[in-house]
Amino acid sequence: MIRGFPDLPPIWGLGAGFVALGLARWQPVAALPRSPGWLLVGAGLGLIGWSAWWFRAKRTTIEPHREPTALIVEGPYRLNRNPIYTGMTLILLGWAFLLGAASALLPALAFPWLIGRRFLPGEEAALRRHFGSEAERYLGATRRW
Repeated sequence: MIRGFPDLPPIWGLGAGFVALGLARWQPVAALPRSPGWLLVGAGLGLIGWSAWWFRAKRTTIEPHREPTALIVEGPYRLNRNPIYTGMTLILLGWAFLLGAASALLPALAFPWLIGRRFLPGEEAALRRHFGSEAERYLGATRRW
């Protein structure tokens, strides 16, 4: 069983996608070009896949409500502490372009803020708890987004 279900980032991302769909249909505000949509979605999926691969390689949990057993500082984690959430944001941005409505950008832009309030404090505290000064160095040297 997945701990914390349904309070998980992909569920929040899916919800943001549905909000974007509603805004695009009922409050489109201004048109967006659809052409960058698939590129952004593909980039987001690629970043998520690359990031998830590191969890498997390090044999640690990818679930935010579980305790980590390894500190991942390689691959995309060298540049960004949250590449999976960045990938989700890219997917939401791509979705907004595919929907063709500027109003659909609002949930994509709000998503990092929501994740930053809802999940990141607990995840970063778990890293500090398990990896101490090593986590402090990583968190201090690597940007959150």
